[in-house]
Amino acid sequence: MRPRVSVVIPAYNEGPEIDECVGRILESVSLPCEVLVVYDTPDDTTAPYARAYSQRDPRVVPLLNTAGRGPAAALRFGIDHARADVTVVTMADGSDDPTQIDQLARLVERGVVVAAASRYMRGGQQVGGPWLKGLLSRIAGLSLHAVARVGTHDPTNSFKAYSTRFLREVGVESDAGFELGIEMTAKAHRRGLPVAEIPTIWLDRSAGQSNFKVKEWIPRYLRWYFFALGPRRHSKTGYRVTIGDNQREAV
Repeated sequence: MRPRVSVVIPAYNEGPEIDECVGRILESVSLPCEVLVVYDTPDDTTAPYARAYSQRDPRVVPLLNTAGRGPAAALRFGIDHARADVTVVTMADGSDDPTQIDQLARLVERGVVVAAASRYMRGGQQVGGPWLKGLLSRIAGLSLHAVARVGTHDPTNSFKAYSTRFLREVGVESDAGFELGIEMTAKAHRRGLPVAEIPTIWLDRSAGQSNFKVKEWIPRYLRWYFFALGPRRHSKTGYRVTIGDNQREAV
């Protein structure tokens, strides 16, 4: 049966911890789904556990990324292999709340092209994590929401659902880190396409070490931050979305 949601997880040497992450997702998601676990090398410690899990549950799809190393390439590779109309990106570290995947996916099915899990809107929260990373993320998110009205208080959060068609039509240009979230929020905003958000509680990983590289990736986030501040323009994708009684069309 074709899935309604493809969950993409970029993984790097997660070892047996990936079992807990995948198990929580499959327990939480009620929609027909596939879980794409993407790793860069055959000897990544994630690989044997992902393959073993796929033998027990065919919804789990281990993918050896052949598009280049790093999280951005892993995300692009996972998106290219997604079979559902909705693609959700979540992290392997268990920091995201998998019980919200259904809600995010249904927002996309209703017509938004980006549905964000927001730490910085009312009802959201971030627990733990590096203070500098959290501060910069909060400043970027709240300022973009206030100035550019991008549709979410938390454009930098990786935990988002997307229209798969939208991802493929606008293309993924992120080439290093986890800046996909802000890239797609900015692209949707500049095209006048709808972005929605729900509050989420983000919990710092309880095991292992974060692979987020603040100094190296900040310039890439800034690129999309300033892009989001630019003027809106009509899309050439031919999108038509319906939200309630209001219809928007980009031509």
